[in-house]
Amino acid sequence: MPCDLGTVSRCLLLMLACLAGLRPQRAGGQEAPPTDTHRMNVLFVAVDDLACAIGCYGDRRAVTPHLDQLAEDGVLFTRAYCQLPLCNPSRASVLTGMRPDQLQVYDLERHFRQSMPQVTTLPQLFRRHGWFTARVGKIFHYDVPFGIGTDGLDDPQSWDVVVNPKGRDTAEEHLIFNAEPHRPISGALSWLAADGDDSEQTDGMVVTAALQLLREHGDAPFFLGVGFFRPHTPYVAPRRYFDLFSFEAMRLPWSPPHDREDIPAAAFAHNCQVPHYGLDERTCREALRAYYASVAFVDAQLGRLRKGLVEAGIANRTIIVLWSDHGYHLGEHQGVWQKRCLFEPSARTPLIIYDPRAAGNGTPCPRIVELVDLYPTIAKSCGLTPPTEVAGRSLVPLLQSPTQPWREVAVTQVLRPGDGMPVMGRSVRTPRWRYTEWNGGQMGRELYDHLHDPHEFHNLAGRADKQSLMERLRSRFDGRAIATPPPTPFNPQRL
Repeated sequence: MPCDLGTVSRCLLLMLACLAGLRPQRAGGQEAPPTDTHRMNVLFVAVDDLACAIGCYGDRRAVTPHLDQLAEDGVLFTRAYCQLPLCNPSRASVLTGMRPDQLQVYDLERHFRQSMPQVTTLPQLFRRHGWFTARVGKIFHYDVPFGIGTDGLDDPQSWDVVVNPKGRDTAEEHLIFNAEPHRPISGALSWLAADGDDSEQTDGMVVTAALQLLREHGDAPFFLGVGFFRPHTPYVAPRRYFDLFSFEAMRLPWSPPHDREDIPAAAFAHNCQVPHYGLDERTCREALRAYYASVAFVDAQLGRLRKGLVEAGIANRTIIVLWSDHGYHLGEHQGVWQKRCLFEPSARTPLIIYDPRAAGNGTPCPRIVELVDLYPTIAKSCGLTPPTEVAGRSLVPLLQSPTQPWREVAVTQVLRPGDGMPVMGRSVRTPRWRYTEWNGGQMGRELYDHLHDPHEFHNLAGRADKQSLMERLRSRFDGRAIATPPPTPFNPQRL
């Protein structure tokens, strides 16, 4: 049977992944034993706007051999949730270990130190205890693509060294196709199948700089933050990654004809009130292809990073934490794209942790966890004590036994500009249910039964027999989120 170019390219990429030799090896070819020392290295990898559109999460379209291998080597958290599905608030929450309401950070402009000037960030904790700390690319927030090459909302107290690469993707912004010319490319469905190779793109330069730091500082314990900009819009990747995917394979998610009728208006982001932004199906399918191409490009860069750890001889003493700041919509609910929603696709986020010492490696974890849990997890994995204000709890027990009983609840929230009055949405996820309310329920409620309705098509909040259940779920917000809009000033145009 003849194979198309996409199939051949997929096969070649998978073969290369298998030959990459990513597991730590002794000189004689045997796998090196993991170390028991607490002074482990930490490779902290952030991927911007990454949905669970990854092979190890069950997506058959994805070409992600290196992410899949990392999931096989470590612990894949199948149900991890962000605290707020927008870049700056989520990253501030992860890096301080505090929830958005503690930080009073809800938009893209407010720096967490405005309200919490003395907070100790995760890398800062490591720095204070003698680790070399460095950042390459986007760890704390800054705008994409306009902030590429700058420090953005970085935190100088956290790092010994920072590197801000700026690649060909920024120089060729004039070549990017924008399907919504009335919007900036940062928030529009926009893409470019770029000429040239990986090393010329910003994310390729991020890995090159990170590998140089590994060579220079690999002998001492380090905390290295590596932040990729893709697949954030615009979706830019070398053309060969676009060639991995055929247009015919791109199918938009199915929704019932009247899916939106039982959903409160506040549930849809102010920039996505119109299904698919009013774009035609072909354009949306091209955007989907560009997104998958960008994910495949980032996956290849992860492969370069892991190979570099092996070549430096430090893979057996390096913890790898790979996370995205939130999930991402790719057309669900009759045309929702990007983030800022409290539906499952934008609240749920990829999370993989590989600790060479962990007994649970190779076993997926089905328990509900939160990104705010990363701070205490990483700290305790390296023998450090997190500050008392850290809101999450350590996932180290799940790294050792991923299927053990666990108190499972995750809270995600988002702030809408509203019509002159902010609208706070908050959502609680338990193993079976998602309950969401807008301004304490005044602007609407949602209840979804994930046992029977995993795509959240049927809002049960109006049913009389579910009212007591919703009150019980509502009580799970206690200590995790507030019902009222924030008392501090914010810029609703930047939400």
